[in-house]
Amino acid sequence: MHKPITTHPDALVLTIREAGLKLGLSKSAAYAAAAKGEIPTVRIGTRIRVPKDALNRMLNRETA
Repeated sequence: MHKPITTHPDALVLTIREAGLKLGLSKSAAYAAAAKGEIPTVRIGTRIRVPKDALNRMLNRETA
């Protein structure tokens, strides 16, 4: 069973899985895209997160 996405609406970052779901990617495809640098990421301690602003800029650049 999948855990529901519970990101706080004011959160500035997403998990890779959350970003992947928003992009319509599977979990493994999202992690592969992040590893290749196709999804913008930042490291916070031992965790890797996707900044919402960077993701939105990337998507706006792709659709412009």
